[in-house]
Amino acid sequence: MLRSLKGLYHLLVAIVANIWFRFPSRDLTVIGITGTDGKTTTTTLIYEILRQAGVKASSITSVHATIAGREYDTGFHVTTPSAWWVQKYLREAVDHGDTHMVLEVTSHALSQSRVFGVQFEVGVITNVTHEHLDWHSTFENYLRTKLTLLRQAKIAVVNRDEADLYVASLPYLSYKRYFTYGIRRDSMVNPITSVLRLKLPGEFNRYNALAALAASEALGIDKRKAIKTLNNFSGIVGRMEVIQTKPFTVIVDFAHTPNALMKALAAARTMTKKRLIHVFGSAGLRDRTKRPLMGEASAAFADCIVLTEEDYRTEDVNRIIDAIMEGIPKGKEVYRETDRKTALMTAIGMAKPGDLVIVTGKGHEKSLCRGSREYPWSDQKEIKKILRKVRV
Repeated sequence: MLRSLKGLYHLLVAIVANIWFRFPSRDLTVIGITGTDGKTTTTTLIYEILRQAGVKASSITSVHATIAGREYDTGFHVTTPSAWWVQKYLREAVDHGDTHMVLEVTSHALSQSRVFGVQFEVGVITNVTHEHLDWHSTFENYLRTKLTLLRQAKIAVVNRDEADLYVASLPYLSYKRYFTYGIRRDSMVNPITSVLRLKLPGEFNRYNALAALAASEALGIDKRKAIKTLNNFSGIVGRMEVIQTKPFTVIVDFAHTPNALMKALAAARTMTKKRLIHVFGSAGLRDRTKRPLMGEASAAFADCIVLTEEDYRTEDVNRIIDAIMEGIPKGKEVYRETDRKTALMTAIGMAKPGDLVIVTGKGHEKSLCRGSREYPWSDQKEIKKILRKVRV
């Protein structure tokens, strides 16, 4: 009932916003990107490709919105803004003379009609893995919601290597133009036909780059210019962001799903021959079933784990940590520090030359939710403060 009422509310807001701002997406080429992981990086890469190709474009991601040449904060824990702000940003882009909008689209935004009325030229789907079952109830519902973007878009871009996702996408591909991407040869866009030399670490970023390249081909962007942009791109705040490299490496990443943790930690594992120290938690009042899976993912790569808070909201942070612990095998070196600052101090304090400390879950975010209040917080700022004290 509550979900239906929320959906109706957002739909009504979207209808009013479309009328009020005069259906701005009709005057733009809108590229929508959805998926469990990789949305922000893929969105940003497409935006950068367009910009470097001389296209006037705006974008909305979970990090920020870049509209008509200005940056806006999209709010606490927000990826796709409300329908009113989506339409407002689209109108500002049109009035500025922009021709393209790159929009990161969540499953919540799709199910709540926050992007109702947006005419998508290209719809990109990166992957669909375990997440948001607190809202969608079942994985099937979650997948079905993600696929609605492909139904709405004129051109579809799909990860061919995600077999289940690709098969589920087929009904939407049979009657429209589409592109597939992946590392395997049977993809239309792959590393064989499009050689990339990325600065971005990890296999998951190869997929993000290939998705962006496929989208740029769908838009008719010169392939050589697109590849040059991808190869020169150095990264996004809070996405495998390197804080320091000596005497030990410290990285901040937004990974907060089992799949994202597996990929981020796999990349981090290749960046050190010594210990991998992982600091993380899991959000309160969100998908509880993923917590043991996150513990399992961390234990598969990390030598030492520091469990801590991550927006526990009105849940008991210790119970959240207990749930994560269920996925961690006995014998693994684990520390419990419910205060995130103390957890960072613990991890950095134990790091030795050559080790790598990776802190996941918050990424670019600027607040921690404790109870019903948001408190100012930045992993990057706190880490730098601790590192300065360690050097003294």
